[in-house]
Amino acid sequence: MTPDALEAWPLPSLATVGSPYDGMARSIVLGMPQLCRDGLSETWLLKDIGHRHWTLLAYALGLSLPEFEDAHGAAVHAAFNAVSLRHGDLGAARANAVLDVASDLTRLSNTQFRSVHRLSVKGRPVAEVEVISTFVKRMTAGVNRSAAAATPLGLPPLIRRAPLTGFAAEASALRAERWQAHFGFERSAGHAQAEFIIDACPAQDFNGAGYLYCAMFQAFVDRAEWSFFRITDLAVVTRRRDIIYRGNIDVGDRVVISLLAVVRDDHSLTHWCRLTRESGRAILADIFTARALSVL
Repeated sequence: MTPDALEAWPLPSLATVGSPYDGMARSIVLGMPQLCRDGLSETWLLKDIGHRHWTLLAYALGLSLPEFEDAHGAAVHAAFNAVSLRHGDLGAARANAVLDVASDLTRLSNTQFRSVHRLSVKGRPVAEVEVISTFVKRMTAGVNRSAAAATPLGLPPLIRRAPLTGFAAEASALRAERWQAHFGFERSAGHAQAEFIIDACPAQDFNGAGYLYCAMFQAFVDRAEWSFFRITDLAVVTRRRDIIYRGNIDVGDRVVISLLAVVRDDHSLTHWCRLTRESGRAILADIFTARALSVL
């Protein structure tokens, strides 16, 4: 694939015989692994979407498996920069329903990529998930905090880079603290109203590459939300969630979830949470969540 073709993504065909994407199910019969009490499980969904994203990257680089390395043979991984779940109707996903997933991939910069995944059940949209990733490698073996941008073997340089638009531009501004308001919250007004601490477990919260799994960031916020509000008598379903990843942890680090802003009424709950490493309080992520509340 030539550099010009790379810049022209989305990919022309995801059905090419022999591509790793051939083995990725476009339709999934939903069962207990994919569901939670109130519909589609976001934790399962982000794990599945992450795998799709990595598989698409492998296909684009001509690999049979998503195993990336640099010119020196060092392992390179696609780390999430940001995720946006929009138009959420996750409560429409129920046991034995068929979830259809349509995906595409575009290149944003030399090492940064975006995929968009449109989910539907019987033709009814239930969510759209946008993922932005960058390739990284550990500069110090075994130390996640040392991860830095890297270029995988086989990735041609980008000749022309278009300006960022949409969520990619928003995510860039949020990561760089160049924003005034998001989800209706003013950055200058954010302050810790409550905190919840999680001792991340190697067997549950870290992925096969040894990093704190991207899907666990929102799962940690859900646990904190339960601790803060303990909503037992209503269905709590995500309508929109933006996750801005800014760091990772090593095994043994604990994570502090701080509630920086919240708005709640009879039908909705919206909040901004910040994840920090307990030691040193380095920022790991900002997560903005809009939830619908309804009678069970």
